[in-house]
Amino acid sequence: MRSAQITIKDIAKKLGISPSTVSRALKGNPDISAETRKAVKELAEKLKYEPNAIALSLQRSRTNIIGLIIPEIVHYFFSQVISGIEDVANDAGFQVMICQSNESYTREVSNVQALLASRIDGLLVSVSKETKDFSHFRNLKKKNIPMVFFDRICEEIETDRVIVDDFNGAYKAVEHLINIGCKRITHLSTNQNLLIGRNRYEGYLKALRDFELPVDERLIVRCDTHKAARLVTKRLIYELHPPDGIFAVNAQTAIGAIQTIKENGLRIPDDIAVAGFSNDIYCTMSDPQLTSVDQFGYLMGQKAARMILDRILSQNDYPCSTEVIETQLIIRESTVKRKVYPY
Repeated sequence: MRSAQITIKDIAKKLGISPSTVSRALKGNPDISAETRKAVKELAEKLKYEPNAIALSLQRSRTNIIGLIIPEIVHYFFSQVISGIEDVANDAGFQVMICQSNESYTREVSNVQALLASRIDGLLVSVSKETKDFSHFRNLKKKNIPMVFFDRICEEIETDRVIVDDFNGAYKAVEHLINIGCKRITHLSTNQNLLIGRNRYEGYLKALRDFELPVDERLIVRCDTHKAARLVTKRLIYELHPPDGIFAVNAQTAIGAIQTIKENGLRIPDDIAVAGFSNDIYCTMSDPQLTSVDQFGYLMGQKAARMILDRILSQNDYPCSTEVIETQLIIRESTVKRKVYPY
């Protein structure tokens, strides 16, 4: 019986490196260290590795283009993701073709069609808020085009994924608000058909329950844009029992809340403390600076790019995997209450 042919994946597994690194090392890519190139070539010779003729013919037809669909490029988080993706892809000799859905299902479908026409080798995607029908992605799956979903994922299709631990990130933010004395905490939430929206909502609820605070449905409001936050926050602060804390699903919404609170003569955080999610560049530019959950967009982009490159370059199929990125709560002025000293 003929033994199974050694593949790039086998060499990568034995050396504890990625298939894309092995591929570049075998080609003598100078971006790979001399030590790694030597180790790869020695192991390849020892295992009698021979390039698969069929795989090579397929590789020659590659375009070395990775498709990328994001909801909106204006968000700092997604710009960081793009930077991480492009740094890894460019090092591997791939180009990234970027499309944005502008949170539109119809435009997302058009993006997929355009990228498919461009003969992409693989697709990285974060789905729009409107997307509930995933048939356009199933079509790519049927065509054996590798896909990696990141941040906003499709739960219905088995693919590689890179996600943030949104539940624990939200929990830590709300726990912090409770620890500084907040008892009526508003959650400015997002679309619940998105897993990130559900997980941040569940993290908020778990923190309230763990600290035995009541869940007031009037304090849970669908509001995930700067413009909406300006309107919603004004209504909230003039209610009979206004909140003393706000946990917003993203930084832009949190900053909209901060601006409205200040315009209406209230103090932050003494009257209302505010925390957000995503820790973008505007968090340090707001007044006061915003406490926010860092979800490490650049790292997410790097991980997503490595996963898609491994799929594109691998000669064998292997089980899909999910990478989970831990969050970090960055505490700033919007939740740091002033100490009052007696005279």
